[in-house]
Amino acid sequence: MEIIKEIELMQGLSEKWRRDGDIICLVATMGFLHQGHIELLRVGRENGDRLIMSIFVNPIQFGPQEDYKRYPRDAEGDLDKARSCGVDAVFMPTVEEMYPDGFQSTVRVEEITEYLCGRSRPGHFAGVTTVVAKLFNITRPHLAIFGEKDYQQLIVIKRMVRDLSMDIEIIEVPTVREKDGLAISSRNSYLTPEERSSALSLKKGLDLAKAMVAEGEKDPAEIKDAVRELILSHPSTEIDYIAICDPEELTDIGIIDRPSLFALAVRVGKARLIDNVIVREN
Repeated sequence: MEIIKEIELMQGLSEKWRRDGDIICLVATMGFLHQGHIELLRVGRENGDRLIMSIFVNPIQFGPQEDYKRYPRDAEGDLDKARSCGVDAVFMPTVEEMYPDGFQSTVRVEEITEYLCGRSRPGHFAGVTTVVAKLFNITRPHLAIFGEKDYQQLIVIKRMVRDLSMDIEIIEVPTVREKDGLAISSRNSYLTPEERSSALSLKKGLDLAKAMVAEGEKDPAEIKDAVRELILSHPSTEIDYIAICDPEELTDIGIIDRPSLFALAVRVGKARLIDNVIVREN
């Protein structure tokens, strides 16, 4: 496994693999790998001849009061996991390599970034699309693997690829969960044992929403009220948003009469957690 920190070297290796006729697959991460990342790497290994994983905690997608400096990091552990997953190259640049003095360009997707997490994290998705566009240009993949847990991020990246005619196929991977249903996230490491129990309210809220739809409820307001009450009954929870929206445009829907995205963002202690499910009416 090659460990590469310079953009020029990564581009050169990718170009060599392309000339050799290899299909390149990218899994972009911020490190601190967990089972969700392992599943992305497994899918990438199955679909490509060459598997690249990037590790880069991207400062421009964090707001001034967010957790960039304390975001969990474990470079050596990440590299060990990458080797065990059959990764061919790890691209792990410094911030200075990615954003040298004078850097002033941004890739921005409009409209669908204004909803859900975009409402409470202004500038976040411009940071995401800018770094992902750079990673695509640096690693030159044919395929890129993204998880459905970060659903809005997935939709935004797919829109960027489509709108900018990037010759890259995006492969979606379902959310990986703990045995008790909690969506796996690097930020789960922030949780105390009591907060870990409260974090299960997100999955319980989504399950409640699904059950209400299955029983015939079609009013999003009724469902959101019930989910809000359930989540706030758990200690240390603060709701950022509860949304029921169109799975592609992310706009709110007035009645549940078609497949709908149910999405949550909840602060549990110091951790901001997200989860989602697509619900189909009976």
